[in-house]
Amino acid sequence: MWGLVPLFWPLLKPAGAVEILAHRMVWSLAFVALALLVLRRWSWAGELLRQPRKLLLLTVAAATITVNWGVYIWAVNSGQVVEASLGYFINPLVTIGLGVLLLKERLRPAQWAAVATGFAAVMVLAVGHGQPPWISLTLAFSFAAYGFVKKKVNIGGLESLAAETAIQFLPAAGYLIWLGARGDSAFGAHGTGHATLLAATGIVTALPLVCFGAAAIRVPLSTLGLLQYLAPVFQFLLGVAYFHEAMPAERWAGFALVWLALSVLTWDALRVAHRTRAAAVAVRAQAAAQAAARAAEAAQTAAAVTEAATAPRTEPVRPAEPGRTG
Repeated sequence: MWGLVPLFWPLLKPAGAVEILAHRMVWSLAFVALALLVLRRWSWAGELLRQPRKLLLLTVAAATITVNWGVYIWAVNSGQVVEASLGYFINPLVTIGLGVLLLKERLRPAQWAAVATGFAAVMVLAVGHGQPPWISLTLAFSFAAYGFVKKKVNIGGLESLAAETAIQFLPAAGYLIWLGARGDSAFGAHGTGHATLLAATGIVTALPLVCFGAAAIRVPLSTLGLLQYLAPVFQFLLGVAYFHEAMPAERWAGFALVWLALSVLTWDALRVAHRTRAAAVAVRAQAAAQAAARAAEAAQTAAAVTEAATAPRTEPVRPAEPGRTG
């Protein structure tokens, strides 16, 4: 769904990117609120209101995802799907960089190599295009910042989206009302079908997130990480094959470096995951062997005690009393 979403945003023209973004915020809240009502999951809201730090972090998350959504919609509808897909290819590398800068995480040599290769890719694209790929960098950094803040908040995906869209709702609704008062609103001005598509932005936004949240508790993390590369792959293929965007040599070179960096990153992650699983298996096997040895020792002790308790007792021979004969 995330990979095919570039096919959806052009259907909303002639609505502008900001109007589409506002509809996305308003209708996403409506969809998520309905889902929470059906699931009867409202207890978290009261707890959240009593935690100002989490509310502040969610406000920051809402701001960063607003930037991400807005730039992405504008990029797709202005014919820059390929550069938008590059942003999500770069995103894992930016996330690693944030981990080093903000969380003081230590990188393995392969991760350093991947980050350096990704930086070289951005330089190649900047030189070839005459300017930095600002759409890609904005998408990558905004989504990495969003993920970083979400990690700090640590609440469920559906609940988090509900809180974020609730924060976005008033400015978005206010903008749409102002747009309608000016007579510039596209909602309802181009038929029922177009209005329905604008309302469907809520489903397009929330449904993939709901599926992602359901998958996250069922699929191994390494598999989930690999599957997330499918979205920018589909977006890139749509940009080249469907929207027929230009791919000069320098852009191919930049993408090739990014894909090389992601290959190194993926290989390193799978290698570490394999080692971790092997170590865990070894620890479990050692623990099982120790438990078996203790059980055997306990069984031997119990057997010895049982044998001692059930052995026949013999009366000791008493010496003859003095002065008495047999």
